[in-house]
Formats: sequence, structure tokens, C-alpha cells
Amino acid sequence: MRVATDIGGTFTDCVYIDQNGDVGFSKSHSTPPNFEQGVMDVLRKSELNMKDISTFIHGSTVVINTLTERKGVKTALITTKGMRDVIEIARGNRPDLYNFRYQKPKPFVPRYLRQEVEERLNYKGEIIAPLNEEDLVSVIEYLREENVEAIAVAFLHSYRNDIHEQKAVQIIRELWPEVAVTASSEITREWREYERTNTTVLNSYVKPIATSYLERLKEKLHSNGIEGSTYIMRSNGGTSSFEQAKETPIALVESGPVAGILGAAVLGEMIGEKNILAFDIGGTTAKCSLIHQGEVKVSTDYYIEKNDRYAGYPIKTPVVEIVEIGNGGGSIARIDESGSLKVGPQSAGSTPGPIAYGNGGEEPTTTDAHLVTGRLSPKNFENLVDMKSIKEIIENKIAQSFSSSTDDAAMGIIQIANSNMLNALKLISVRKGYDPREFSMIAFGGGGPMHAPALAKELGIKKVIIPMASSVFSAWGMLMTDLRSDYLKTSILSFQKNSMENLNQALADMEEKSIQHFIEHQKHSEIIVQRYVDMRYQGQEHTVKVPLNTNKVEVEEIEEIVNQFHNLHEQHYSFSLPKASTEIVNIHLTLFGVVSKPIIKEQEVTGKPLKNALKEKRSVYYENEGWLSINIYDRNQLEPGMNIEGPAIVEEESSSTVIYPGQSIEVDRFGNLVVETEGIDYEA
Repeated sequence: MRVATDIGGTFTDCVYIDQNGDVGFSKSHSTPPNFEQGVMDVLRKSELNMKDISTFIHGSTVVINTLTERKGVKTALITTKGMRDVIEIARGNRPDLYNFRYQKPKPFVPRYLRQEVEERLNYKGEIIAPLNEEDLVSVIEYLREENVEAIAVAFLHSYRNDIHEQKAVQIIRELWPEVAVTASSEITREWREYERTNTTVLNSYVKPIATSYLERLKEKLHSNGIEGSTYIMRSNGGTSSFEQAKETPIALVESGPVAGILGAAVLGEMIGEKNILAFDIGGTTAKCSLIHQGEVKVSTDYYIEKNDRYAGYPIKTPVVEIVEIGNGGGSIARIDESGSLKVGPQSAGSTPGPIAYGNGGEEPTTTDAHLVTGRLSPKNFENLVDMKSIKEIIENKIAQSFSSSTDDAAMGIIQIANSNMLNALKLISVRKGYDPREFSMIAFGGGGPMHAPALAKELGIKKVIIPMASSVFSAWGMLMTDLRSDYLKTSILSFQKNSMENLNQALADMEEKSIQHFIEHQKHSEIIVQRYVDMRYQGQEHTVKVPLNTNKVEVEEIEEIVNQFHNLHEQHYSFSLPKASTEIVNIHLTLFGVVSKPIIKEQEVTGKPLKNALKEKRSVYYENEGWLSINIYDRNQLEPGMNIEGPAIVEEESSSTVIYPGQSIEVDRFGNLVVETEGIDYEA
């Protein structure tokens, strides 16, 4: 049996699949700060025989929570003489250009803990000044006196030659084995001094916390009889061993959310959909990502806490390209200082949660609004829902400000949430040069099926797929992932005939080293290698990732690769320069350790009529339509081939699919709900 658990801000999900392809799932409340307890709770709730678990895969929010809540350890930085202020100077291209009160992000390491040692390499990686070991020993003694718990080592140009960094790390470990230490070259071999240094600092900042969590989780798993292989989800969309994760925990920063994106890609392959907008709404956030021609986009240009007024913090590790906003089932609705209705990013979380949970919540949330409008039924909650209290709070805190009815106020909360989500979907599609009408949407998470049909109508999306077990789909996605590691290295090479020998040599050297590293850390022998180059026009700053279909580039292939770059540049930046010279900036290798995956069974068809799935008729409030009496169906009673005309709702455990007039649902052979809308030009 393969089991996956995914920790969210509100719930911890579990999905399991046996050798026959039978799938089961369960949810329980997350248990911060001891998240491992929530994992054990949901495993026990699933009533699994722990000894039957051959593979356990985990997705965690521990790293991102540690960063955003500033609960990491006391961290120091050791860097090249003259470079201690790199992480404070940061970048000048601030997002809020005309804000004279703009504040740069505060470094995670205060200046008195940023220490310099004498050493120097030039941009080619050649030694100009050797590492001064006496300087280093003095710095170590000083940091020990300051009770530092973690050290980041980031020397100038170490992405080209890490000899000084490795020597420094060796000395630190010999003199102070208790302290957690990270060298920048262990995290990234890309240039960009500020981004590389900041990434190393953040890895050190979370390393003791992540290590402690993974050790506690592994001990609990073993003490409960789970002796199978244990893996953790990484931000690049693959999995790795717990041991590797403890060394580079920053690679787990989006551990949970990306699993759903990978799951959407796998599901798309199963049902013949290559262009997908993956859309995940949980209790705290909404996340979306674009999959084009079956390929999940991965980038090293990732930031935490970045928005239109704040520069955030760069993390130079491979992360699935994902847009995340603070809108989910627990997002709080409020009236701001200007009298406008806002929804999120503040969330009621799991404690106290929405008013509907009965845990003392006193702020109206999106979940409460869905209850008032009839989209959710109080009968489907584990607790007794106090509808009178929900309506009173929405009326007092929202409706009275606009002299509106409670129903309209609740609908307004849902529409504001939809507007926020629509903007996120446009960021990953329209703003990236993709037409959403050419994509299907796969919607999951507890809130995805409730919001997706309305958003699809707005964007002109031809089809929305609601997968089986949609509320725990991210955990399902983990069951379908392979072991994966990404290796990037900055190598400035002109893309000309006389440079092919240098490129091919660099590819061969990098592939040999990365395969060796992969086998050592992942203990896996069946490896697939994918190759990319980050290219740009000479003299420009930004690059475009271009796939290579071979491990050796022949001269006759140059024109085809360059033309592909021109086309991709046109798509990304709306222009191309066909006569300009091009160059390679980075070489990117992705290594997959392919693991055997369960075969998903098709759903059984017994021929029973649709009316057997009808639960009840209920009044539901629709924008522009008002209250409508509609059919409510039980998803567990639906079979492949069944069709439902909207307006209607399909209910399942932890989620509901809300379809509008003019929309219809067909159940496909795997039990997915396929929502289509009349009047959309599918060929546009």
C-alpha cells in the first residue's frame, strides 16, 4: 500500500491506494506546532494497517511556516571580506516605485552576525587570495559566544569554484560539530550574489527546525509499525528521501501545494488533456499553476512574501511556478478603512476556524457565506452548525455597512473571493502569453469545485474537471510522483557553431556528476535525464528556458534551438530579435528516479438511474438569478456516463461542486466530474 499525507493550514489529508488500485482518503484537523501529531491522527482515522504501508510520502508546510512566522533559529552568515551587506543592499528594482516610505525586506541575519573572512576568487573561479583559516577560526569563536545555532557560508563566485566554501564548512564542522551549517554551493550553482546568499541563509535558518520535525515524524512512523520507504515532497514537483531533505530543507518551501499541480498533470495525461490550469483552494489559500503540453513549469525565480508593494525574499531553488493568494474557505471577510468589502488574506485557520465550526470563531468567512447561500449544507458538517449565529454575524459585520440583505452580503463575499481568484488565474495564463480558452481547468481542494465553474464562465474555459477525492487531491498527486532532483549551473556560452564543443563538454561533465550525486542521495538506479538551457539575447538580463532533446547538440540543430528560443521569447516578453546574437546562461538538468505507480481503476457501471443519486431539493442563491430550487446529488452514487444539467450541486465528503444554469456535468470513466458550459467558443 502507498500512502500520502499532506499538511495544510486547516486540515491534514491522507490518501492511500492498494495494489488493486482501490483508493481511500480521510481528513483531520492540523495540529500546529506539532504537525506530526496531525499526521498520526489522520493515519489512525483511516484505520490502516500500518505494517501494510510499503511507501509513505509526505507534504509539509513546516518550512514555509517557519519562514513566514519568523520562528527559525539564530543564524549567522560567513562571507567574503567586503560582502557582508549583500543581503541588506538586496536589489534596487523595488516593486512600489513611488512609495517614499518604502522599506526594504529586513535580512534574516542581523549585521552583527554577518561576519567576513579573507578569501577571493575571480569571476572565472580562479583563486586570487586563499582562504585565511585564522580569520575563520576567530569568526567561529565569536559566533559560538553569540550562541548561534546555524551558519550560512556564501563566498563570492563560489558557484564557479566551491573550494573555499567546502574548506570553510569542513573547518566549522571539525571545530563546532553541533552547529548546523550550509554552503551556498550545496544549495545552488547559479549566479546572482544576493539571491544565492539569501537562499543559503534561509536554508540555515530553517535547517534545525526541519531536521527536528522530520526526525520526530520518522520516529512516530516507525514506532507505529511503518517500516516502508519514506519520502517527502519537494518544491520542484518530485520527492526525495528524509535524509536529503534534512540537508536542504529550503527545497521543501512549497512541499504541499506543488503535489496537486503534479497530480493535475498526471490526471491530464490519463484523460487526454495536455493544456491545464491547475486550481487548488484550501482552507487558507488558493493556488494555481499552468501546465502546457503536459509540462509543469519549474523556475528558480521564486520569492516568499512578495507582492505589489513588498519585494519579498528570493529563493534560488527549483520551484514549480505557482501563484498563491490568501483566499480560501477560512478567509475572513471584513470592511476596510475605506468602507470596501475585502476577503482575505487573513484566515480563521483551523483554530478557531469559520463560525460554522463551532470553535468560537466570530469573523465571517467564505465557508460561512457558502452556508448562507445554500451552496453548503449544515448537515454535512461534523458539528452542529448554528445558522442563526452565522447570519447574525454576516448581517452585523457586512450587510449593515451596505444596507443590504444578509443573502446579498453573503453572495458579495463569494463574488469578491471569486474576483481575487480570477486575478490569480490571469497571472498564470493571460499575463504569461497563454489564452485560457485553450486550456481545461482541474479544480481541487475543499473549495475548488465550489468556485471553479463560476471562474470558468468568466475566463471562457471550455472544461472543468473535478477529480475523485478532490478535497485531498494534493495528497493523491504525491502518490503519482517520481524521485526528482534538479541541477543548475551558470555557464556563459555563446550559441555559435564554434561553441558547441564547450557546451557538449559542459553537458557531459554536469550529467556525470549529477547522476553520481543522485544515486548517492536517492539510492535509485533507473534514471531519466531531461536537459534544458537558459538562453538570452546578448546584452540582456532575462532568460528563457529552452529544452534540449539530446545529450549532445549537433551543429545542424543550432538553428532549430535558436528559433525555438525566439518563439519562446516572443511568448514570454511579446517581442523577439531574430537577428540578435544569443547566448546560454545556465545549464539545467532534471533527473527522475522513476518509481512504480499504482494503476487507477475505472469506475464500475451498474446501470442504475440518476435519480438514485438524488439527495434532496434545496434552495440555493445564485448571482443574477436569486434563490432557485435545485437538485442536490450524492457524488458517491454517481456512475460513469451519467449527465446532470445545471443549476445543480454535487456533494461529496469535504466538498461540493456548484454548477450554474447553462452548465452540465458528465461523469467520466474514472469518476471525474466534467463540467462544460454552453455558448463558449471552444475553437477560439
